[in-house]
Amino acid sequence: MTIHWCGTGLSAIPGLRRLLQAGHDVAVWNRTIDKAQEAVGDLTKNIQAFDIDSLTAQVTAKDVIVSMLPGDWHVPLAELAIAKGAHFVSSSYIAPEMRALNDKARAAGVALVNEVGLDPGIDHLMAHALVDEYKASAAYDAGNDISFISYCGGVPKIANDFRYKFSWSPLGVLKALRSPSRSIRDHAPLDVARPWDAISSYTAPLPTPETFEVYPNRDSLPFMEQYEFGTDWSVKEFVRGTLRLNGWTAAWDGVFKEVETLSGPEGDARLKDMSDQFWQDHAYDEGEPDRVVLCVDLKAEKDGTKVWHKSYVMDAWGDDNGTAMARLVSIPVSLAIEATMNGQIAAGVHAAPSDAKLVAGWMSEIGKLAQHLELTDQLA
Repeated sequence: MTIHWCGTGLSAIPGLRRLLQAGHDVAVWNRTIDKAQEAVGDLTKNIQAFDIDSLTAQVTAKDVIVSMLPGDWHVPLAELAIAKGAHFVSSSYIAPEMRALNDKARAAGVALVNEVGLDPGIDHLMAHALVDEYKASAAYDAGNDISFISYCGGVPKIANDFRYKFSWSPLGVLKALRSPSRSIRDHAPLDVARPWDAISSYTAPLPTPETFEVYPNRDSLPFMEQYEFGTDWSVKEFVRGTLRLNGWTAAWDGVFKEVETLSGPEGDARLKDMSDQFWQDHAYDEGEPDRVVLCVDLKAEKDGTKVWHKSYVMDAWGDDNGTAMARLVSIPVSLAIEATMNGQIAAGVHAAPSDAKLVAGWMSEIGKLAQHLELTDQLA
């Protein structure tokens, strides 16, 4: 049973090293062998140049293919897994094309596991834990008004004038600024064309409360079903969003104005130029600590009075062992790989697990990765 880990970018290394140090049989695949050797060459010699034909020749039944490659590789690698009777793991969101493989995966008896990084990933685990605890509480009533928020952001530990720094290519961040979002506010869908049209303020319940700028991202609504909300629940607020340092909106005003004018191939080319410039101007310096803040909050109200309210809050930053972002993306991926190999995840297409035992086990491991992780009772 071999783990075929594809991609050794900055966000991949801690989880990959964890698996190698645990003694798993891991084949490391990367487009540039030298970079992979620099990252894990002290732990393994099984490092090969990635190409789909070479990988296909080596994958056998019950293996696990891990895609830490750009998103357009996920579905082809998942299809390869199905064809070989192997499993598949990725930290990325489940694309419609991935979801469409569910029946084939189930028929082949293989698990295609996605959304097991930081966001999406750890946020899902926290949401499942909160929903389970609320459902089991004396306060549970399908008629309660439910408010759910999940905000996550990678921010510089040492604030700069730009109010942000990049730990990898800025292109993904810039493309996200062109994406519409859908959430629920005051019991009604809130559709927003651009993130900066819905920026608000949020005070995170850290040991010293701290205020951030936040905005909704993507389409939050399908996650109500994923988090096992009752179809008869009265949902007052539901948002999965992004968290930024205070002052980010003002610092990025010129970026917003330009992004709003871009379209078509010329717009894509300009985004690439902006990305290259941002990488030059606003990348983390060697050894400079990054920071990740994640807050997931579930509140129930009856007739305008809070009857149940709990929050997870996580604060992590880079240290001598590497960046917080890399730890929090790749180590959950490694946990998902082990769970898949152990038969703890059923065949088919899945996001981060809702099984209470798995959630508790993973959260225990994740607690070792952050300088602060706390579940707080906001009614206490």
